[in-house]
Amino acid sequence: MQVEFIEPASIELDDAIEYYNLQVEGLGKKFLNEILETIELISHFPQLWTQNTKNTRKAVLRKFPYNLIYSLLGDKIYIIAVAHQNREPEYWIDRILKGTERSKEDSN
Repeated sequence: MQVEFIEPASIELDDAIEYYNLQVEGLGKKFLNEILETIELISHFPQLWTQNTKNTRKAVLRKFPYNLIYSLLGDKIYIIAVAHQNREPEYWIDRILKGTERSKEDSN
């Protein structure tokens, strides 16, 4: 399945990589590698992770305190949030509707 980050999730990913690189050189790359490994698993086994809301699932990273919140729509997987586990829960919830509207526009 094809995986696509919605814009706010892409920004969160970039911010987290930058943060980890400021902490320890190369740590951002390790974070990105774990994100990419998790995305690879999601693309092959999209139903594997726990359902988080009616339309989303939550993939928990193994080494970093982050979750990938994603939604399945047709033959695409949309990454809705790269959410730190200590952040306010479901701060990203309004992104689901926006991402769905955007994907409908793309298919027209």
